[in-house]
Amino acid sequence: MKIIILGAGQVGGTLAEHLASEANDITVVDTDGDRLRELGDRLDIRTVVGRGSFPTVLRQAGADDADMLVAVTNSDETNMVACQVAYTLFHTPTKIARVREAAYLTRSGLFDNEAIPIDVLISPEQVVTNYIKRLIEYPGALQVIDFAEGKAQLVAVKAYYGGPLVGQQLKQLREHMPNVDTRVAAIFRRNRPIMPKGDTVIEADDEVFFIAAKAHIRAVMSEMRRLEDSYKRIVIAGGGHIGERLAEAIESRYQVKIIEMNPARCRYLSENLESTIVLQGSASDRDLLVEENINEADIFLALTNDDEANIMSSLLAKRLGARKVMTIINNPAYVDLVQGGDIDIAISPQLATIGTLLTHVRRGDIESVHSLRRGAAEAIEAIAHGDAKSSKVIGRMIGEISLPPGTTIGAIIRDEEVLIAHDNTLIESGDHVILFLVDKKYIRDVERLFQVGLTFF
Repeated sequence: MKIIILGAGQVGGTLAEHLASEANDITVVDTDGDRLRELGDRLDIRTVVGRGSFPTVLRQAGADDADMLVAVTNSDETNMVACQVAYTLFHTPTKIARVREAAYLTRSGLFDNEAIPIDVLISPEQVVTNYIKRLIEYPGALQVIDFAEGKAQLVAVKAYYGGPLVGQQLKQLREHMPNVDTRVAAIFRRNRPIMPKGDTVIEADDEVFFIAAKAHIRAVMSEMRRLEDSYKRIVIAGGGHIGERLAEAIESRYQVKIIEMNPARCRYLSENLESTIVLQGSASDRDLLVEENINEADIFLALTNDDEANIMSSLLAKRLGARKVMTIINNPAYVDLVQGGDIDIAISPQLATIGTLLTHVRRGDIESVHSLRRGAAEAIEAIAHGDAKSSKVIGRMIGEISLPPGTTIGAIIRDEEVLIAHDNTLIESGDHVILFLVDKKYIRDVERLFQVGLTFF
């Protein structure tokens, strides 16, 4: 696929890295020549220096025959104009744009071919807000992913000493929970993937990914670790777009405080939020944190744009007694360094957003893609189409399907029903199939499984 990426920042660079490794023809456009040189030296891609909204620059990048334009510069306006130019002059089939400003997103009818022709809108702030909200709903989870509008969920937890299933074989899950159907999709032990089998023994500190119907998630979590009490008191450092949206989404269910440095922003937040307490000051101010009883906070969330400030305020909050800290880290190199020590969960906005972009790049009918373990693995929701003659999966039991190495089918969603995958489960046309890949080099093989052959019309 020939793809033009506008913007070589964290999202554009991470996307180029993912797609270049999958044999796509990638061109990255940016005004920063140094950043493009660094990307070009590292990846097998073309680069063009210039403004992505200029027709001459787009033509130089190969827009005449591009399959897709992904506009992820830091400017909403540049992204929107680039999509307009690509539609009008180059008839680019698929146009994806990152638009951050809520004032644009709330206007219905603004983004269609009669107005601004954008096929897929991505709001990173909303993606990250939803990501954090799910983590708050499941205390103790490292990652929570929705499939089929939340009917099924994939959850990552760290197995702890004392968990009922720790030290036992996976097949004993059914004996422990005879009324709950679940499947362990993958286990990461000391950062290496293990393909789970019935006789696999779960060890303490294993990172376990399991899938189940939403109603059964807590029951399965309790097998891996002692269930934590629900969160009540939440402190948010940073009242930017993500901090504001998160407070708005959770303030009716939790006691929320926001710490924000900018006085004008504080006034805006206090006028627009219902019950959230807004505090003006620095989240790295020890006296302020002590005064606001940080030792009683169930969760401290550092959500500013400054990685160093987020890390330092999180470490301080944890040292002063906050039960759990989560931190946004924009630099991917920092994520592995800080997660799992004093910082419980490090959140990478780029990796949270990248799945939304990959969903539209994958071949076959892919409903959603989610990046797991900082991009090392992927969870995919694919839709099975065709019939037994034209499809490699329809009319076959899961045990009969030749899956690529390191790939498991975790569940099937059929209409409103969640069917946990077993070897004798039969796949039907229209099923949403949830797959887990621990090795992304086999992604093309997975896509081919769900592409319909020529006999299907």
